[in-house]
Amino acid sequence: MPDKAYVITGPTSGFGRRTALELARHGTVVLVGRDAAKLDDVRARIEGGGGEAVTVVCDLADLTSVRRAAAQITELGLPIAGVLNNAGIFPHRPGTNALGWDIVYATNHIGPFVFTETLAPHLADGTQVVFVVSAVEDPERKPATLSGFRGARYISAEASTRGEWQPGGSKLPGADAYATSKQGNLATVLAFARETPRLRFNAVEPGFAPGTNLGRDAGLFLRLLSKYVLSPPAPLIKYWTNPGTAARVITRILTDESDATGVYYDEKGRPMRGSAQVHDPAFNARVVAETRALLKTVPA
Repeated sequence: MPDKAYVITGPTSGFGRRTALELARHGTVVLVGRDAAKLDDVRARIEGGGGEAVTVVCDLADLTSVRRAAAQITELGLPIAGVLNNAGIFPHRPGTNALGWDIVYATNHIGPFVFTETLAPHLADGTQVVFVVSAVEDPERKPATLSGFRGARYISAEASTRGEWQPGGSKLPGADAYATSKQGNLATVLAFARETPRLRFNAVEPGFAPGTNLGRDAGLFLRLLSKYVLSPPAPLIKYWTNPGTAARVITRILTDESDATGVYYDEKGRPMRGSAQVHDPAFNARVVAETRALLKTVPA
């Protein structure tokens, strides 16, 4: 049995891939993602470097798949020290999952929510659970507003699954869905930290990283420009980062053994504040309560 194990979703590209490789230095890595072949590629890379990894296929937009994956991870019997909810999408075109729910909200918020709640009862006291979030949920965040975001536009969990957002939002395709789903992640962290003090729940804003796969829907020229021209110097720019730098910060937070919980970290690993709305205990508790109520309407 290894001394420690770490679970990571979305480990096949961008932040996730680099973080999975970093985590392999600290223990067994449980790689959770949609594409079995890509998962095997990361596993082979880790094992080639002398580390240990296990793959679990999971589609976060599919609740049955999420619950099955969580059960499979529990059955492994590994000494889990940390769980990283990293997977996320930002498509430029609208879409829905099998339930007809907005694909961005389902994948980014509801999937990780169910994954975490299913795993939580089986995690040892003190286990670190980290969500990768985004500061674009804050309508006062200047870099985000300059990029065209207008903050989260939450109405209710049910409205979000229908792709309905508060008026006055962004003109960028998918921006309101993405910002609202990421606010859901942060609200989950803050509420869960109060609800379950035996575990540690924290969030990290990894910074704007032009070298990740989040913009996979962009044109080829823009993707090449982002990866090979903008990404290398990104950590030198305020609020920017690249996958390698972000992976080291995320790994440091996930492997931190302090008692810190309910903390929101920036791209340098320093505590930061999100929107006034998400830090309101009544609001983040409502997001969690409405998400749970919504899930009760779906057969297990």
